[in-house]
Amino acid sequence: MTLALQVPEELSARVPAEQRGPGLGRDSVRLLVSRGTEVAHHAFRELPGLLRAGDLLVVNTSPTLAAAVDGEIGHARVVVHFSTRGDDGRWAVELRDPDGRGTTRARAGGPAGTGVRLPGGMRLVLEEPLSAGGERLWWARASGPEVLGMLREYGRPIRYSYTERDQPLSAYQTVFALESGDGAGSAEMPSAARPFTARMVAELVSRGVQFAPVTLHTGVASAEAHEPPYPERFAVPEVSARLINAVRAGGGRVIAVGTTAVRAVESAAGAEGTVRARAGWTDLVVTPERGGRVVDGLLTGLHEPEASHLLMLEAVAGRAAVGRGYEEALRGRYLWHEFGDLHLLLPAENPHTEHCSRNCQ
Repeated sequence: MTLALQVPEELSARVPAEQRGPGLGRDSVRLLVSRGTEVAHHAFRELPGLLRAGDLLVVNTSPTLAAAVDGEIGHARVVVHFSTRGDDGRWAVELRDPDGRGTTRARAGGPAGTGVRLPGGMRLVLEEPLSAGGERLWWARASGPEVLGMLREYGRPIRYSYTERDQPLSAYQTVFALESGDGAGSAEMPSAARPFTARMVAELVSRGVQFAPVTLHTGVASAEAHEPPYPERFAVPEVSARLINAVRAGGGRVIAVGTTAVRAVESAAGAEGTVRARAGWTDLVVTPERGGRVVDGLLTGLHEPEASHLLMLEAVAGRAAVGRGYEEALRGRYLWHEFGDLHLLLPAENPHTEHCSRNCQ
């Protein structure tokens, strides 16, 4: 799905919400709510009142890595974005050029055999493109220190040009993030969960909303490129699979927090919609043609008009709902990207029970 709209540069969220003024917190963002093509404007802090007892939120527990590190190719400076660790020990990486403003710009990848010097005596050698049709991400083999240890010592969070300044890694961790046993994590933050606070989670639980943790370690998704998602490592535990199935059987709504949670849970679903415990790699792309088998609703950020994520939104909510929501987001001057505002897509209410607050459009 491609939306016929342009997002003005000033609608990029340049700093986290808690840095925009005194007294603000992570949850000081706006929330656009779409129920079918009906749209309402809320503060994110109102979320507990917008959900129902028996609803289930599927959340991604992947922590964010300090995945960007400075390197050199010959005498030229580069920035390496570490994306995904393969089963054979190689890493999918993206090489980028420093732009002189603390951020980076895209550069051509390769060729095979290119060597990159990294801090701590590590050397990285590019071996082959990640996919036959793309040159942006390459499989590379590292020699020297262990990569995750090198990133912990020398790395920083991946940052793109629309942000104002570097942020500490803590700014990119969600309240649901859990350190994995092997140190794996996401190259970029599962950002839909960022505005959640421990206080809000407690209120949601008190109101009868349940949580199902899943894991999907997401790779880099540069703003300059809109390729379909690459294969990513995921896990849906047995307890979460049983909970999702029970909620669906009982008539509750399964609402994914972020597109990563959708990809994980839909990758564990059979054709009939039953979710089973699964772990491994997923190359699933959720499209309108496939449809969503499990997820009824989605809480997500605002995506670029050309982004492949919009196909997933359309699969969950329908083309008309997504188009109407994005028109309202532009009209209401919502903020885009990982520190921006959120969009909650829910099924249309039964017309006999539908009610609308005074701020519905």
